[in-house]
Order: sequence, then C-alpha cells, then structure tokens
Amino acid sequence: MLAEQPTVERPNPDSSPPEQKITQKAASFLQVVLWQVITTHTSNHRSRVSVALKRRSSLQPANSTQHSLINIKVCEMEGKINKKDTDCEGKCGTSEGLEKGTNCEMPVITLNIGGHLYTTQRLTITKYADSLLEAVVNGKIQNTVDADGNYFLDRDGLLFRHVLNFLRNGELLLPEGFQETQLLTREAEFYQLNALTEALKTKSMNVQHAPEATFLEIIDNHDRSQGLRIFCNSSDFISKIKTRIVQVSKSRLDGFPQEFTVSSHVIQFKYFIKSESGTRLVLKEDNTFICTLETLKFEAIMMALKSRFKLLTNLDSFKGSIVQSDAIHFVK
Repeated sequence: MLAEQPTVERPNPDSSPPEQKITQKAASFLQVVLWQVITTHTSNHRSRVSVALKRRSSLQPANSTQHSLINIKVCEMEGKINKKDTDCEGKCGTSEGLEKGTNCEMPVITLNIGGHLYTTQRLTITKYADSLLEAVVNGKIQNTVDADGNYFLDRDGLLFRHVLNFLRNGELLLPEGFQETQLLTREAEFYQLNALTEALKTKSMNVQHAPEATFLEIIDNHDRSQGLRIFCNSSDFISKIKTRIVQVSKSRLDGFPQEFTVSSHVIQFKYFIKSESGTRLVLKEDNTFICTLETLKFEAIMMALKSRFKLLTNLDSFKGSIVQSDAIHFVK
C-alpha cells in the first residue's frame, strides 16, 4: 500500500497581508509614471533634433554664399596687398615713399673700402649702371671679399665718403676748404663715375677763376720817419684813395703828390708836423699843407667800408676810436 504524499499548501495571493498589497500597487504606479516620463523626454529630444536638422539644412545655402563672399573679400585684400607691395618697391628710396611713411625692405650691403666700412642700400651703389661699383655689386665682375664676406676694394677709405655722398645726393657737396680735389678725381675715375668726374672738373675750374681776396692794411707808427702807411693788394683801391685825398684837399692839390707813392699797392705819408693841439698835419716836401693825418685815416677807413671790406683786426682799439688805432686790417 502506497504511502500518502504530504499535501503542500500553496500561498494564495489574495491571502497576502494588507501592507504587502499596498506596496505592490505603489510600485506598479511608479513604473507607469516613470515610463511616461521616459517616453515624453525621448519624444521631445527627437523633436529638437529634427528641428535642428531642418534649421541646419535651411541655413546651408546661406553659409555657402557667405563663404563665397568671404573668399571674394580675401582675394580683393590679397590683390590690394600685392599692389601695395608693388608700389612700395617702386617708391622705396624716394622722397614720396619717405613722406608717406612707407615701410620698405630694401637690400642693404656693406663695402670695405681700404679698411673703412660703409653700409648703404644696394639701390644707391647701383645708381649708375656703367660704374665699377654697380658691376661689383651685381656680380658682373669678380671681386675680393673680406673675412666677413663684405665687398673689398683697396682704395682710399676716407675719400670714399664723398663718393658715397655724391651717389646719395646726386650732387657734389664738399666741405669748405677741401684741398684733395685731385685725389678725389682719381677715385671717381677708378670707380668709373663719369658724372662725379665732370662735377669735380667743373668745381676745379670755378676755383681757378675765383677772384683773389683783397687785403687792406692801415698802419700808423706815430713816427715822422714812418708816418701813415696804407697797403692794398688791389691797385684800383689805392687809386681810389689817391683820388679821394685830392678831393679832400682840392684847394691845395691839383693831383696826388708822387712823393707819397711807394708802389702801385702802397702809399705812405712820412712828412707831417704836430700842431699845438696835437693834430698831425701832413705836409709836402716844400712844407705845403695837405690835410691832417687823422683825416687820411678816416677817409681810407670809410672808403674801405663803402667798398664792402670786412674788418679783421683792430689793434689798440681801447683808445676809443678805430681812427686812433695803430693797425687796422680789412679783407674782401
């Protein structure tokens, strides 16, 4: 006889405690609410993505157009820049470029002339196409370089400053009293600068034809044996003084007394006597009165000033008047 199986009692859902049933309902409600939230969020996200895509597709043609416009502007700017660079190359080294403040990059070179370094623009050195300097810098002829790679020319380095100034200024400008014109002419011939050579020749000719300076000296020794001596290297001025003395002493002289003439450049009034007032009276050998010595000095000085002589020295000027000075020197 088979043994009886024990009966297992299954739990009845309906027989669960009331607290457990409430918890299960709340969980189900929360699941439903959570699902709705997720569904709504997903739908909104898809909508935003769709709108963004549509907006992007609608803006795409405008962006392409704008990009084309930008390219056009860039091309125009590049054209202006290239034109500006071209203009700059044409104006560098000119007064127009300097006045407008144009920044230009020009090649700069250094020359070693007899141990003296000169730095300048290539445009300056190559100003004359037929010159030796232009041929050296542009590589038309072979030339020596120094240890630093500078062009080296075994010439007078001090005189080259005048050569370079001529290339820069376009005219010959030499300091006053320049005495090395012949040497500078040799340098100009070596550098094959015909324009500079011609300018130096013209200057030499002008110097040769320049009038000689005129000197006038009035010496008063206050001694009867010496008297008043007037020297001038211009015989014309001496003749004018003689004529003026005759005019001053018109009532007593028909012409200038030859006894006062030493040479064509010198007249000397040796004979005079002092009056009681101290005035020195100029006399001829026959004791004929001519005029006072002070009058002769005054007339000579006034004539010198009228003839545009310049006063150089005035000895013993402390006496109070230039007429009373012992020595007066003029130049013109």
